[in-house]
Amino acid sequence: MKVLAVETSTIAGSVALIDGEELIAEYLLNIEITHSERLLSTIDRVICDAKIQMGDIDGFAISMGPGSFTGLRIGTSAVKGLAFATGKPVVGILTLDAMAENLLFTNYLICPILDARKKEVYAALYKRDEENKLKKFTPDLAIKPKDLLKRIQERVVFLGNGIKVYHTLIKEELRDLALFAPSNLGFPRAGIVARLSLDEFKKNNILDLDTFTPFYIRPSEAEIMVRKARGKNDRLNK
Repeated sequence: MKVLAVETSTIAGSVALIDGEELIAEYLLNIEITHSERLLSTIDRVICDAKIQMGDIDGFAISMGPGSFTGLRIGTSAVKGLAFATGKPVVGILTLDAMAENLLFTNYLICPILDARKKEVYAALYKRDEENKLKKFTPDLAIKPKDLLKRIQERVVFLGNGIKVYHTLIKEELRDLALFAPSNLGFPRAGIVARLSLDEFKKNNILDLDTFTPFYIRPSEAEIMVRKARGKNDRLNK
């Protein structure tokens, strides 16, 4: 099965193509260029370099979030457009799940951590079992860093862009319990999103193109403003 995957939850956007378990192509760019400027050209490059046609794709995979609201919307819109144009199915993979898969061989707790701004992080806790399969111990969280660290009582490996912001705090709170993965392992990657999607396709966990939206965890600024305006109007009308 040929799957084209898109990952736009952080600034380091990526696109990947797999054929079954084999990675055919992956392109990642970690610079200050908006996904709207580069995503479609990156998809075209991956397809052209792999010497296939868009019609050869059997399905699409999208990193659902959490992450950058704007990035997630751009990735979702692009994949929806491709899926509508080709009639091919789409599955979604949670961003933190894909990040945790970057750490293949460790007995320690795994904590992907993304800067969510507003003095919060997006995070979840994972650990590998005896068969090296990843087990998730929390839901995806939008949480204050100190509240996250209070949940951790054992050796843990952090990865993700949240480390840049909260490295000092993590070391102060957890001391020797805290380890940090190399920065190259901290990106959510489209290649892993594609690989994880294979199980979702087998289970027929197909997204409804008309209704699916990114997984934001918390409301956007626009939604907050609308709610405040509605609340104000409701009070004035009483």
